[in-house]
Amino acid sequence: MKKLALLSLFALLFFTVAANAADTLYFYAGDFDPNNPNANGLANENDAIVGGNPYGAATYENFVVGSPITVNGLFTNNLSQNTPTAGYWEIRSGVSEGNGGTLIASGTGAVTNTPTGRSGFGYTEYTNLVGDPLGVNLDAGTYWYAVVPVCTTCGGRTFNSNTFGLNQVGTNIPNQQFFNSSFFGANFTNANNEGVFQAFSGGVYAVPEPSSMIMFGSGLVAAAGVIRRRLSL
Repeated sequence: MKKLALLSLFALLFFTVAANAADTLYFYAGDFDPNNPNANGLANENDAIVGGNPYGAATYENFVVGSPITVNGLFTNNLSQNTPTAGYWEIRSGVSEGNGGTLIASGTGAVTNTPTGRSGFGYTEYTNLVGDPLGVNLDAGTYWYAVVPVCTTCGGRTFNSNTFGLNQVGTNIPNQQFFNSSFFGANFTNANNEGVFQAFSGGVYAVPEPSSMIMFGSGLVAAAGVIRRRLSL
């Protein structure tokens, strides 16, 4: 019976550590609520109407990292008339009014477009996800990310939905989101200067960094050792 209990414990430890190795929804700012009187969207696009290099307009949402993670996926929820062919993404730190801070990582990659089932202002909302995976390591701190749908031949518009935290996962700093667009003459202006944008709907998929997982697993194994000794008494 003691051996069976010990084997069961190690099986539990194994599956717990394995689960922590999988991508999880680390942060999600929340759902767009079309019934909210302040429901809105802000230009987030690179298309035939609002274009530029690397984008025509971009929205930046922040998220708070408590301990080191590896970001493997980023997404924004966009009210859109387009079907993007790619997604341009960035992760930054130290963003403030009129200041883009430090660019940590960026790129353009394949985008997955999934309807959310929501809509507003005659537009359908889509989740535009990039990551195959991205593999960006982040220490504890506050970061800003952007995912801009790209379709340079598309003649429609795309707007990042706003949210007020419905079904939020993880932590952000409300009212510290930013908008950047040379097309519209905006230089990392607080998004609330463009309307009511407490937060933008979108999120981050991530896993704990290996060092964090090892420490977590070591702690569980140490606990298993204590229980094993007790079982042997």
